[in-house]
Amino acid sequence: MTGEFEHRHGFPPGTNRVRPADQDDQAAARTLVQVTPTPADLATFYESIGDVTWADVGSGYFLDPAGDVLMRLQEHGAVDVGTDQKAHGLVIGSNGGGLIYVAGPDGAVYRTRTASLDEPELNKVADNLRQFLELLERSLTRFNADGDPGHL
Repeated sequence: MTGEFEHRHGFPPGTNRVRPADQDDQAAARTLVQVTPTPADLATFYESIGDVTWADVGSGYFLDPAGDVLMRLQEHGAVDVGTDQKAHGLVIGSNGGGLIYVAGPDGAVYRTRTASLDEPELNKVADNLRQFLELLERSLTRFNADGDPGHL
């Protein structure tokens, strides 16, 4: 992706990486699991992956480190993902256009319709984290092919 990026867009690529989890990330992931219902696949993800930053894929795609997810949970609480008072999700990332990704307690991944979490309106984008990551991969592949990542 970065080889043709500057030629295609007229400026050098920014940060585009999948960072492996370090000990601090893994400790934050374990704490996250202890303090709130965390989908198993998200906990597994954070044992290996620190964060994902694809700043140059469309407007960007970002999956936050477990420490940031934990801090946001402690400061702002969980996000209501439905009418069930027990259905609270975790903010796990965003796109560069201001939309926010939320992992529900059942593992489904949602995207906000607006850039606000005050009264979030969410659309389900994936049944689980694996499906969400596959959608991200397709966005990257499509972006590399034609410069358009789609609308994840």
